[in-house]
Amino acid sequence: MTDINNILTYLESVANNPEKSVAEYLDRTGSKAIGMFPVYTPGEMVHALDMLPVGIWGANGVELDLAKQYFPAFCCSIMFTCMELALKGTYKQLSAVIIPGMCDTLNCIGQNWKSAMKDIPYISMVHPQSRKMEAGVQYLVSEYQYVQKKLEEIAGKKLTEEALAHSIDVFNENRAALRRFDELASKHPNTINNYYRNRVIKAGYFMEKEAHTAKVNELNDLLQALPEEKYDGKRVVVSGIIFDSKDILDVLESNKLRIVGDNVAHETRQFRTDVPKEGATGLERLARQWSNIEGCSLAFDPKKLRGKMVADLAKERGADGVIYALMKFCDPEEYDQPIFTDDIREAGIPMISVEVDQQATSAEQIRTRIQTFAELL
Repeated sequence: MTDINNILTYLESVANNPEKSVAEYLDRTGSKAIGMFPVYTPGEMVHALDMLPVGIWGANGVELDLAKQYFPAFCCSIMFTCMELALKGTYKQLSAVIIPGMCDTLNCIGQNWKSAMKDIPYISMVHPQSRKMEAGVQYLVSEYQYVQKKLEEIAGKKLTEEALAHSIDVFNENRAALRRFDELASKHPNTINNYYRNRVIKAGYFMEKEAHTAKVNELNDLLQALPEEKYDGKRVVVSGIIFDSKDILDVLESNKLRIVGDNVAHETRQFRTDVPKEGATGLERLARQWSNIEGCSLAFDPKKLRGKMVADLAKERGADGVIYALMKFCDPEEYDQPIFTDDIREAGIPMISVEVDQQATSAEQIRTRIQTFAELL
């Protein structure tokens, strides 16, 4: 257990100190770092140019001040806190940011960033929602070609097919390691609690992918050697955009609710779908990955598979209930919620919805709802 605790503590430190982790990378390599806004930005392209892709997902407990001049009060708190952190200099180590136009707020922050952050260039891109059509794939290839051009200017060199193919392999290996960790964590709910489950995944946003994969694989091997564990509480699956607040995770912990699986954009949606081998070029392979993603509110899904996917996951993992973590002021998630709720209830699985807000200074309302939910399970 000492080795497991050492790995968890290390990854926790990386996840909780991203500025330090990025600074150490830059000092060691003399390279550059590129900020990657939610949700699906092509980190493989950044990696292939020997730069570090850094996840930009805001932060909990940030006091808003400067960002208020750029956004109305009814704005997604992830974007609000991202802009606040940027204006306060938190992202000064970045050489650029890539911001996909996946929702109205992301479209707005791109333009606001261009106006406010003169020293950190903004690279725009748009994912097509007609994503399963060949025309949609080729459109996304053209978007990636624009991103490639901008990244090459920053890196001072050309992106080669060989380098991109290698980076795709590196990222797919990381996805495989995290999928294995997700499964093993569900089988060892006493060893891996809610907080450390999240930090193992979150650390990957601020580390070189090879180093993160090595740590996760080491952890996986140690977990594999342990017998499966029985949890003295209830097991739940979570779905939403982000669920990384320590305060909220602690609320689940105090009510003996263990997360044994998720459909969260910040977590398993990032590594559930590999970049496929099919494609004439590396950029086309990246574009086809977007075609294959399912169960995400930001990816057009006329079949509305997300609720059924979560219900299947809950049954597979022996979950007693489902938590819908609704990001405050997130239209795509709000549109998904009624259909998602119907699918979960039709599957006979108890469910609760809680509102997630990075600006929240207290988790007491969520505590009350979670406590009631735990008592009903």
